[in-house]
Amino acid sequence: MSLLQVKNLVVEFPHRRGTLRALDDVSFDIAPGEILGVVGESGAGKSITGAAIIGLLEPPGRIAGGQILLEGARIDQLDPEQMRRIRGKRIGAIFQDPLTSLNPLYTIGQQLVETIRTHLPLSESQARERAVSLLRDTGIPAPEQRIDHYPHQFSGGMRQRVVIALALAAEPKLIVADEPTTALDVSIQAQIITLLKRICKQHGAAVMLITHDMGVIAETCDRVAVLYAGRLAEIGPVHEVINHPAHPYTAGLMAAIPDITQDRERLNQIDGAMPRLNAIPPGCAFHPRCPQALNQCKIQRPELLAAAATRAACWLHTNKAETLREPA
Repeated sequence: MSLLQVKNLVVEFPHRRGTLRALDDVSFDIAPGEILGVVGESGAGKSITGAAIIGLLEPPGRIAGGQILLEGARIDQLDPEQMRRIRGKRIGAIFQDPLTSLNPLYTIGQQLVETIRTHLPLSESQARERAVSLLRDTGIPAPEQRIDHYPHQFSGGMRQRVVIALALAAEPKLIVADEPTTALDVSIQAQIITLLKRICKQHGAAVMLITHDMGVIAETCDRVAVLYAGRLAEIGPVHEVINHPAHPYTAGLMAAIPDITQDRERLNQIDGAMPRLNAIPPGCAFHPRCPQALNQCKIQRPELLAAAATRAACWLHTNKAETLREPA
């Protein structure tokens, strides 16, 4: 059974000139112990997907359709207080900038102990002992001393380890990690990736890893979901999506990654830009930028179709594709 199920999720932002649809019919699931990567350009809807799952959508954003189920129970209709009890206890969150998650006025220990005691029936001393253990598990040296330090006394990489310790404090079943390595240098990125994989294996937690870095996806994830303009373009095993992309957008993303084995002066790029939310074209949202666009792409939105080992929202993977191709 899937630990997390997202079914036909729709997120909207009402404003005075109408309603912007930031997520449009997005569906996926994550199994216990699995790391699902969510990738796409800036504005594709990655962070909004994570925010909707953990109940932290910025007003006036709202879930306008679909369902989010955690261990088979819906959580998208819970009130803020019910969601607050789930967040931290059953869902942990790791954000891009650890300073947004840590209070500069309190020591790391005070913040960890408060989080632990909020969700677990432990005494002050037991909670502090668990906090030290978490810091040790996440690679903080001399945790018995560092627990009484303030956030500003830690480096960026160490602060991110503290945030991971906070996310793990109540042994959550699901961790939503939003760009957890973006602000870190490459060597620290590798350590954080290794840590996330170890946590997933040891605790059996499911991880939703949001990033724009395909290198991080390749190193970390079991499966990957590619978002474009608030829609799911492709989803499948990470090795297949990276090496045999079935959607032209995924292929464009992969082609844009520099290859040190090739000698070329210019990097590949996807022509054009992702559409604004108030100007998403009919049919497939990617068709104005797609080098393989069909007539059908301009008028009818494709559902996720079987495409070898993955599923892709692309008319190229239907038997009708050849008859619908534009004449030369």
